[in-house]
Amino acid sequence: MFCSISGDMIHYVFSFIALLDRGWRRSGCFLYKPEMDRTCCPSYTIRLKASDFVPSKEQQRVSKRMQRFLDGTLSVKKSDGSIDAPNSSKGSYIVAPNETASTAAKDSLAGNQEGSNKAEQFTHYLSEQIGNAVRACIECGEFPSDAQLPKPSVKQVVQGKRKLLVEGSEDLLYSSNISFQIAAALRRANKDVQCLKSSEHIKQELSQSTESTPKLIAEKLASYLSHLSETCGLLVRACNGHINLHSTTKEAYSDILKESPTGSGGKKCCLKKCSGRPQGKRQRLEIRLNRSSFDPEEYALYRRYQIKVHNDTPDHVSESSYKRFLVDTPLIYVPYTGDSTVPPCGFGSFHQQYIINGRLVAVGVIDILPKCLSSKYLFWDPDLAFLSLGKYSALQEIGWVRETEVHCPSLQYYYLGYYIHSCRKMRYKAAYRPSELLCPLRYQWVPFNIAKPLLDTKPYVVLSDFDSLQNEESAAANSFEDHMELQHDDAFQEQDELNDISVDEDEDEEMSELDSEDSDDGSGPETSGPTAADIDDGGVSNIAIGLKQARLRYKDLEQAFGPTERRYLETQLHRYVRAVGPELSQRMVYSLG
Repeated sequence: MFCSISGDMIHYVFSFIALLDRGWRRSGCFLYKPEMDRTCCPSYTIRLKASDFVPSKEQQRVSKRMQRFLDGTLSVKKSDGSIDAPNSSKGSYIVAPNETASTAAKDSLAGNQEGSNKAEQFTHYLSEQIGNAVRACIECGEFPSDAQLPKPSVKQVVQGKRKLLVEGSEDLLYSSNISFQIAAALRRANKDVQCLKSSEHIKQELSQSTESTPKLIAEKLASYLSHLSETCGLLVRACNGHINLHSTTKEAYSDILKESPTGSGGKKCCLKKCSGRPQGKRQRLEIRLNRSSFDPEEYALYRRYQIKVHNDTPDHVSESSYKRFLVDTPLIYVPYTGDSTVPPCGFGSFHQQYIINGRLVAVGVIDILPKCLSSKYLFWDPDLAFLSLGKYSALQEIGWVRETEVHCPSLQYYYLGYYIHSCRKMRYKAAYRPSELLCPLRYQWVPFNIAKPLLDTKPYVVLSDFDSLQNEESAAANSFEDHMELQHDDAFQEQDELNDISVDEDEDEEMSELDSEDSDDGSGPETSGPTAADIDDGGVSNIAIGLKQARLRYKDLEQAFGPTERRYLETQLHRYVRAVGPELSQRMVYSLG
């Protein structure tokens, strides 16, 4: 069944939203809807009100990881053709215990980033010294050898904050919160190992390590940093889980920033250049929003992505198939009108480009409509999989909706396509909370926390039946409890900034396809059957029929058909009303040819 929509452009895009809210989706110019009660994998439309979105810890880590990459402080493995990344010669900061301290020291005193000042060089040096202390704890068995620990970071304490942090700390120069991060990492490692069949001694080792509080961890590390008083004139103290570095003399701070002319081990720190790992340079990220059109650079990235990530053969990733899938659109572009009814970019289909240092690294295919931003697909540079660009782009799109709502109040929602509870690879969409699922029969939106226990029992559920049975007070309590769980932030969470750049390839691949479910979900126009509210006796009389260049109501054409043709056509029109709804059936044109 193919439909065209009558009316002006604004009415057109509103009609498309109404189709979304009845379970329809778009792939190119093709609109499809699964037969929910027949398909093996029922697909529920899922959406999120952007203003209510609360990012999870993992989603926050994705944003921080991208920021560290752009700042040039993220260590990554460099593959052929990838963007020049900082510290590309190593994949992780915390090295194996069998690496010698001298090698680590060489790396810590590597060449300076162009334009960096001496203070930045010294904080980098101090961070490396704490890293050496962490490695020493690993070698002594105080930390488990197989736990992935974060990269230490030392920050300079500005004069105005010294009295606020510790009483009598006028001589406090630097501080690090690495102990909080290590404690959080050890707790997570302990939780993970409890889910595995690990040997008893490993479990015992991790269990003992997680009993250490940030305060105890800071004291352990401080004991390995006593040499800084002789080499740099700094006194190391552990204070409430923080590692604080104080100057021993009034002149110490100025002495610290001086370079020693020789490497003879004098009392000054040697910050001279040596051949080692280069400091990373800043990356520049630019996000552009363009109307949907064919771009050779985008197609080249899409082709590379499909072949490397999805193992498509080159023959199947043709230019024509790309255009049909991601460029062609039935949406008419609606330009900005100067008021609050249309956002500055207008309404229609768009490609959102992510460009780093002038190079295209990801493209998000989206529809911007009066009520929502609907994500269709994302493809990205396989060399940058460690950045989790699928998750990062979803966060950017949610942020865009929140910002745009100020200028266009009707644009409030973020649609993630279909949620398939029976498919593990599609469950990631529920991580963007609080989300709602569309009831496949009555087309009411049901909170995910209500729908989930029902979907755990069977794949196809009429969600509105169970939602109506929920006590309003109980539902409000559940919503509040869920919100408080998201907001919960213990003493470790504030310090939890992992440097782990490993990526779950399955999850990142999932995020690249916010709506690419075109295999076995069925694309027939029927739902589970009509309801009394959907169709009345004269429900098809006013449907507009498109015949060649003419548009006439069915009641005006009825007598032109014979009895057999009339019965067949009315059957089809009733199916049409069930598929698009009685309201839309009066605004759309049913095409006969």
